[in-house]
Amino acid sequence: MLQILSAALIAAAVVLILGPILIPLLHRLKFGQSIRAEGPASHQKKSGTPTMGGIFMIAGIVIATAIRAEWTAEVLLALFITLGHFVLGFLDDYIKVVKKRNLGLKARQKLLGQIIIAAVTIYFATTKLGIETTLWLPVAGDTVDLGALYYVLVLLVIVGASNAVNLTDGLDGLASGCMAIAASCYCAICLITNHTELAIFCAAIVGACIGFLRFNFHPAKIFMGDTGSLALGGAFAAMGILTHTELLLPVVGLIFVCEALSVIIQVISFQTTGKRVFKMSPIHHHFELSGWSELKVVFVFWSVGLISGVIGLMMLTSVMASVNF
Repeated sequence: MLQILSAALIAAAVVLILGPILIPLLHRLKFGQSIRAEGPASHQKKSGTPTMGGIFMIAGIVIATAIRAEWTAEVLLALFITLGHFVLGFLDDYIKVVKKRNLGLKARQKLLGQIIIAAVTIYFATTKLGIETTLWLPVAGDTVDLGALYYVLVLLVIVGASNAVNLTDGLDGLASGCMAIAASCYCAICLITNHTELAIFCAAIVGACIGFLRFNFHPAKIFMGDTGSLALGGAFAAMGILTHTELLLPVVGLIFVCEALSVIIQVISFQTTGKRVFKMSPIHHHFELSGWSELKVVFVFWSVGLISGVIGLMMLTSVMASVNF
């Protein structure tokens, strides 16, 4: 437990130290966030707030993990998935902010990067870690062998989780707070399933997210950008894949799932019927436009994330005796 606690503290300390150094630097470099005109009017005052804060978040995670965790194949693979998405997010932000191309990386470029990350993950997970192609069914407490379909599942988990966390990053402190909660739950899951070194990695994420809230909570002094949100989403996917609890991800990360589904539903509805189901997607904007304050949305979403995380833990502990992890 001391290693886990110290990993969180180290990650938080790194973020708190780097924040006051990098935020003014990003200001001087004019790495400011551009706010889309069709968004809530209250967000326009956030235009110009520095972005790419994910740089010092990921620095905290990597440094804390390197210091406190053993360099096992599992930890290295988790860091690879995280850093792979960090690179994708950094390129996306760099193109938007420095090159002044609002769309950043093209969707197919981002997807190609995620496919490469997934392919490497599948190779090392199956050859170095011996992860089987079975899928644990939380409610039934049983497993089913998916065969080659398991590799498709890994790709879907990586793409889905990284993009879902990315979509959640739309309000001050929303994504960082939700991720701190989800990573805390997965830290416990890792301990329950005897993935001790991975629990240290999860604790580092918790510390980095909490430290980042010092600068990202309303009113935010900096945004994590795709640099941080894609990386955190990749890390979340790694937690589920490496603990072989892929179906717990949508339970623990219910907020991320709802954010992604709201976008999918909105797009399908508008393209097929010309009507919008939500006032705006992702869904946190719908509640804002319905009259909720930004802080109310954030606190309610954090609360839902905490409840769903506890439910995920309860689902695991209720059947863990019958499952071989």
